[in-house]
Amino acid sequence: MMGLRRYQGFELTILLGIIIVNILLFIATAIETNLILILGLQPAGFLERPWTIVTNLFIHGSLWHLIANMVTLYFFGTYLSTLIGGRNFLIVYFVGGILGNAVYMLLGPPFSIAIGASGAVFALGGALTVMRPNLRVFILPIPAPIPLWAAVIGGFVIISFFPLVAWQAHLGGLVLGLIAGYFLRRRQRYIL
Repeated sequence: MMGLRRYQGFELTILLGIIIVNILLFIATAIETNLILILGLQPAGFLERPWTIVTNLFIHGSLWHLIANMVTLYFFGTYLSTLIGGRNFLIVYFVGGILGNAVYMLLGPPFSIAIGASGAVFALGGALTVMRPNLRVFILPIPAPIPLWAAVIGGFVIISFFPLVAWQAHLGGLVLGLIAGYFLRRRQRYIL
Protein backbone atom coordinates (compact mmCIF):
# COMPACT_ATOMS: atom_id res chain seq x y z
CA MET A 1 0.00 0.00 0.00
CA MET A 2 2.83 2.41 0.77
CA GLY A 3 4.32 1.93 -2.70
CA LEU A 4 1.00 2.80 -4.34
CA ARG A 5 0.66 5.98 -2.29
CA ARG A 6 4.20 7.02 -3.10
CA TYR A 7 3.59 6.29 -6.79
CA GLN A 8 0.37 8.32 -6.90
CA GLY A 9 1.99 11.13 -4.90
CA PHE A 10 4.83 11.30 -7.40
CA GLU A 11 2.38 11.55 -10.32
CA LEU A 12 0.38 14.23 -8.55
CA THR A 13 3.58 16.18 -7.85
CA ILE A 14 4.45 16.20 -11.57
CA LEU A 15 0.96 17.37 -12.46
CA LEU A 16 0.83 20.06 -9.79
CA GLY A 17 4.29 21.24 -10.84
CA ILE A 18 3.07 21.83 -14.40
CA ILE A 19 -0.01 23.65 -13.10
CA ILE A 20 2.07 25.85 -10.77
CA VAL A 21 4.47 26.81 -13.58
CA ASN A 22 1.46 27.77 -15.76
CA ILE A 23 0.00 29.93 -12.96
CA LEU A 24 3.33 31.63 -12.24
CA LEU A 25 3.92 32.40 -15.91
CA PHE A 26 0.36 33.70 -16.24
CA ILE A 27 1.09 36.15 -13.43
CA ALA A 28 4.44 37.07 -15.03
CA THR A 29 2.83 37.76 -18.42
CA ALA A 30 0.10 39.82 -16.75
CA ILE A 31 2.84 41.99 -15.23
CA GLU A 32 5.09 42.04 -18.31
CA THR A 33 3.04 41.47 -21.48
CA ASN A 34 6.16 41.40 -23.70
CA LEU A 35 6.83 37.92 -22.33
CA ILE A 36 4.00 36.64 -24.51
CA LEU A 37 5.94 37.81 -27.58
CA ILE A 38 9.12 36.14 -26.29
CA LEU A 39 7.54 32.84 -25.15
CA GLY A 40 4.57 32.51 -27.55
CA LEU A 41 4.90 30.51 -30.78
CA GLN A 42 4.86 32.52 -34.00
CA PRO A 43 5.31 30.27 -37.05
CA ALA A 44 7.10 32.98 -39.06
CA GLY A 45 9.51 33.67 -36.17
CA PHE A 46 10.14 30.08 -35.11
CA LEU A 47 13.71 29.88 -36.45
CA GLU A 48 14.63 32.99 -34.45
CA ARG A 49 12.91 31.69 -31.29
CA PRO A 50 12.89 27.85 -31.44
CA TRP A 51 12.30 27.50 -27.68
CA THR A 52 8.75 28.75 -28.22
CA ILE A 53 7.67 25.30 -29.44
CA VAL A 54 7.75 24.34 -25.73
CA THR A 55 7.44 27.62 -23.83
CA ASN A 56 4.11 28.52 -25.42
CA LEU A 57 2.59 25.50 -23.64
CA PHE A 58 2.97 27.44 -20.36
CA ILE A 59 1.53 30.80 -21.51
CA HIS A 60 -2.17 31.72 -21.46
CA GLY A 61 -3.94 34.79 -22.76
CA SER A 62 -6.69 35.17 -20.16
CA LEU A 63 -7.74 33.91 -16.77
CA TRP A 64 -10.53 31.87 -18.39
CA HIS A 65 -8.02 30.29 -20.82
CA LEU A 66 -5.75 29.36 -17.91
CA ILE A 67 -8.55 27.99 -15.71
CA ALA A 68 -10.11 25.93 -18.51
CA ASN A 69 -6.78 24.33 -19.44
CA MET A 70 -5.61 23.74 -15.87
CA VAL A 71 -8.89 22.24 -14.65
CA THR A 72 -9.00 19.91 -17.66
CA LEU A 73 -5.30 19.11 -17.22
CA TYR A 74 -5.90 18.25 -13.57
CA PHE A 75 -8.79 15.87 -14.23
CA PHE A 76 -7.37 14.20 -17.34
CA GLY A 77 -3.86 14.17 -15.94
CA THR A 78 -4.76 12.72 -12.55
CA TYR A 79 -6.63 9.80 -14.08
CA LEU A 80 -4.24 9.16 -16.97
CA SER A 81 -1.05 9.35 -14.91
CA THR A 82 -2.36 6.67 -12.55
CA LEU A 83 -2.97 4.45 -15.60
CA ILE A 84 0.31 4.99 -17.44
CA GLY A 85 2.77 6.43 -14.89
CA GLY A 86 4.57 9.74 -14.68
CA ARG A 87 7.13 9.12 -17.40
CA ASN A 88 4.52 8.17 -20.00
CA PHE A 89 2.26 11.00 -18.84
CA LEU A 90 5.06 13.52 -19.49
CA ILE A 91 5.81 11.98 -22.89
CA VAL A 92 2.17 12.16 -24.00
CA TYR A 93 1.79 15.69 -22.60
CA PHE A 94 4.91 17.25 -24.10
CA VAL A 95 5.05 15.31 -27.38
CA GLY A 96 1.34 16.06 -27.85
CA GLY A 97 1.93 19.74 -27.19
CA ILE A 98 4.95 19.89 -29.49
CA LEU A 99 3.18 17.99 -32.28
CA GLY A 100 0.19 20.29 -31.85
CA ASN A 101 2.54 23.24 -32.27
CA ALA A 102 4.09 21.68 -35.37
CA VAL A 103 0.65 21.27 -36.93
CA TYR A 104 -0.11 24.88 -35.99
CA MET A 105 3.08 26.02 -37.74
CA LEU A 106 2.06 24.12 -40.88
CA LEU A 107 -1.61 25.15 -41.00
CA GLY A 108 -1.92 28.29 -38.88
CA PRO A 109 -1.51 31.94 -39.83
CA PRO A 110 2.26 32.60 -40.06
CA PHE A 111 2.31 35.88 -38.12
CA SER A 112 -0.11 34.94 -35.33
CA ILE A 113 1.12 33.95 -31.88
CA ALA A 114 -0.11 30.66 -30.43
CA ILE A 115 -0.21 30.25 -26.66
CA GLY A 116 -1.71 27.74 -24.27
CA ALA A 117 -1.54 24.15 -23.10
CA SER A 118 -4.60 23.06 -25.09
CA GLY A 119 -2.71 20.90 -27.61
CA ALA A 120 -0.99 19.03 -24.77
CA VAL A 121 -4.27 18.73 -22.85
CA PHE A 122 -6.01 17.37 -25.95
CA ALA A 123 -3.21 14.80 -26.21
CA LEU A 124 -4.05 13.62 -22.68
CA GLY A 125 -7.75 13.60 -23.54
CA GLY A 126 -7.09 11.60 -26.70
CA ALA A 127 -4.99 9.00 -24.88
CA LEU A 128 -7.54 8.67 -22.10
CA THR A 129 -10.36 8.43 -24.66
CA VAL A 130 -8.76 5.38 -26.25
CA MET A 131 -7.86 3.80 -22.92
CA ARG A 132 -11.21 4.43 -21.19
CA PRO A 133 -13.71 5.45 -23.92
CA ASN A 134 -16.84 4.73 -21.89
CA LEU A 135 -15.70 6.48 -18.74
CA ARG A 136 -18.60 8.75 -17.77
CA VAL A 137 -17.81 12.43 -17.19
CA PHE A 138 -19.80 15.52 -16.34
CA ILE A 139 -19.43 18.48 -18.68
CA LEU A 140 -21.13 21.70 -17.71
CA PRO A 141 -23.88 22.64 -18.57
CA ILE A 142 -24.97 19.09 -19.52
CA PRO A 143 -26.88 17.74 -16.49
CA ALA A 144 -26.04 14.05 -17.03
CA PRO A 145 -22.76 12.13 -17.42
CA ILE A 146 -21.65 11.41 -20.97
CA PRO A 147 -18.98 9.04 -22.34
CA LEU A 148 -15.48 10.51 -22.31
CA TRP A 149 -15.04 9.95 -26.04
CA ALA A 150 -18.11 12.14 -26.74
CA ALA A 151 -16.85 14.85 -24.39
CA VAL A 152 -13.35 14.98 -25.92
CA ILE A 153 -14.40 14.78 -29.58
CA GLY A 154 -17.40 17.05 -29.02
CA GLY A 155 -15.24 19.53 -27.11
CA PHE A 156 -12.74 19.58 -29.96
CA VAL A 157 -15.43 20.24 -32.57
CA ILE A 158 -17.19 22.94 -30.54
CA ILE A 159 -14.02 24.77 -29.45
CA SER A 160 -12.73 24.73 -33.04
CA PHE A 161 -15.47 27.17 -34.02
CA PHE A 162 -14.51 29.78 -31.41
CA PRO A 163 -12.68 32.81 -32.81
CA LEU A 164 -8.93 33.08 -32.19
CA VAL A 165 -8.63 29.39 -31.26
CA ALA A 166 -5.61 27.45 -32.50
CA TRP A 167 -7.63 24.44 -33.60
CA GLN A 168 -4.58 23.21 -35.51
CA ALA A 169 -2.68 22.70 -32.22
CA HIS A 170 -5.71 21.00 -30.70
CA LEU A 171 -5.93 18.66 -33.70
CA GLY A 172 -2.23 17.76 -33.57
CA GLY A 173 -2.39 17.07 -29.84
CA LEU A 174 -5.58 15.05 -30.14
CA VAL A 175 -4.21 12.87 -32.96
CA LEU A 176 -1.01 12.20 -31.01
CA GLY A 177 -3.07 11.33 -27.92
CA LEU A 178 -5.30 8.92 -29.83
CA ILE A 179 -2.27 7.14 -31.29
CA ALA A 180 -0.45 7.07 -27.93
CA GLY A 181 -3.58 5.78 -26.23
CA TYR A 182 -3.80 2.92 -28.72
CA PHE A 183 -0.22 1.79 -28.00
CA LEU A 184 -0.50 2.35 -24.25
CA ARG A 185 -3.74 0.36 -24.13
CA ARG A 186 -2.20 -2.56 -26.03
CA ARG A 187 0.80 -2.50 -23.72
CA GLN A 188 -1.47 -2.38 -20.67
CA ARG A 189 -3.29 -5.53 -21.88
CA TYR A 190 0.00 -7.44 -22.05
CA ILE A 191 0.97 -6.34 -18.54
CA LEU A 192 -2.39 -7.37 -17.06
